[in-house]
Amino acid sequence: MPLVLHPAEVVNDNKMTVKIFTTPACPYCFTLKEFLKEHDIVFEEIDVFKDEKAREDLIKKTGKLEAPVLEIDGQIIVGFDKGKVCGLLNIEE
Repeated sequence: MPLVLHPAEVVNDNKMTVKIFTTPACPYCFTLKEFLKEHDIVFEEIDVFKDEKAREDLIKKTGKLEAPVLEIDGQIIVGFDKGKVCGLLNIEE
């Protein structure tokens, strides 16, 4: 099982930077994190409930405050869209 790291940048074996913006009470955030762990995807988790600057940045990027938001090499996915996540991370469904 991969470690969930919190440095400024996290890079997977395939050199993709993966960030997940979450809130503590979000069940979809938990499900997405577990999905990434099951597929050995290393990611940086950013709790927008605690981090005001991250929350503001997220609103600028997406135009809304929703969770989870996944950022893969600058590409944004709002919500847990399994098909898009698998496509961007080359995961076979």
